[in-house]
Amino acid sequence: MSTLAQTMMTARPADSGLAGPGELDRYSYAEPHAAERVAPPAWDGPDTDLGRAGRRAAGSRGRGLHGQLVQQLGQMIVSGDLGADRPLVPEEIGQRFEVSRTVVRESLRVLEAKGLVSARPNVGTRVRPVSDWNLLDPDIIEWRAFGPQRDDQRRELCELRWTIEPLAARLAAGHGREDVQQRLGDMVEIMGHALAQGDGITFSRADAEFHTLLIQLAGNRMLEHLSGIVSAALQVSGGPVTGCDRPNEVSLTHHARIVDALAAGDAVAAESAMRQLLTVHPEVERVVPAPREH
Repeated sequence: MSTLAQTMMTARPADSGLAGPGELDRYSYAEPHAAERVAPPAWDGPDTDLGRAGRRAAGSRGRGLHGQLVQQLGQMIVSGDLGADRPLVPEEIGQRFEVSRTVVRESLRVLEAKGLVSARPNVGTRVRPVSDWNLLDPDIIEWRAFGPQRDDQRRELCELRWTIEPLAARLAAGHGREDVQQRLGDMVEIMGHALAQGDGITFSRADAEFHTLLIQLAGNRMLEHLSGIVSAALQVSGGPVTGCDRPNEVSLTHHARIVDALAAGDAVAAESAMRQLLTVHPEVERVVPAPREH
């Protein structure tokens, strides 16, 4: 096993924390009119400890307080608990979740960057409609995948992967970068060891790295920009939607076939092997075509 493979078998995944607060005071929010403050916030309900409970649940992500609040508010918006055009009052959020105004400002700033909320003078901060969301944002993908829209999100991700990855495999065969091909082979080797040991976590990590590397190898910067979507799709699959979600010998064989096709510079074989790997689950067969044989 190569040094890279040995490292990945033992290394812990890097924490993906959000950026520090920075110049938060420069991001101002207009105060809503008095009439808007009369209605109780949408999170008021029988569970008066909702804010603290939500913070504990999100704390496992290893983010700071504002990251945890982003997680909680993002889930509430995506699930529909905070509907479109809902006013978000910083003071009420701070009181409910027991965080400072600075934390609230930074959290709303992050949500605004994702298209979930907007802040305008004399209007305040409001939830934006679904049509304005950045649906390719990895966090939004995750929140949708584990919320009421889970079935639609996973189907859409599966369809998107069928659009992206066979093309990426075909293009990658035309780029003879031996260093990347070696790393792809390392990932297959790691997956094989993980499968033999029943280590699903390591298998999943190597699988995600495999697909990210393959898209990078395609040499198309626009496709490469979508590699994060594929990684997010693998992380939130939550069920046997594609061959990648079933760690078994068949899945491993298809990954190995892709590596062999790339090494041989066979674009048709690489695309075919990827389509075989992405063979869909019968429940979504109606929306994704069967693999093509060349």
